[in-house]
Amino acid sequence: MLWKEAGCTAELDYTEQTSWLLFLKYLDGLEQDRADEAALDGKSYRFILDEPYRWEQWAAPTGSDGQIDHNRALTGDDLRDFVND
Repeated sequence: MLWKEAGCTAELDYTEQTSWLLFLKYLDGLEQDRADEAALDGKSYRFILDEPYRWEQWAAPTGSDGQIDHNRALTGDDLRDFVND
């Protein structure tokens, strides 16, 4: 959901924020691919971002069944507080 703020009249006003979210999602996928490749080679891999800040932890956490756990995903005030802090 894009919040309407003073001076923002169209979706193009949110290009910067949308680009940042897409980058975070891409980074998470890239990091996971690199970790998987390292595991297949018997090597360890050190993620760039600590676990609490990875996309899969705050934006799209999954349960044991592999489905998104909507109860753990940050939304609303919790998401705002996470980003601000």
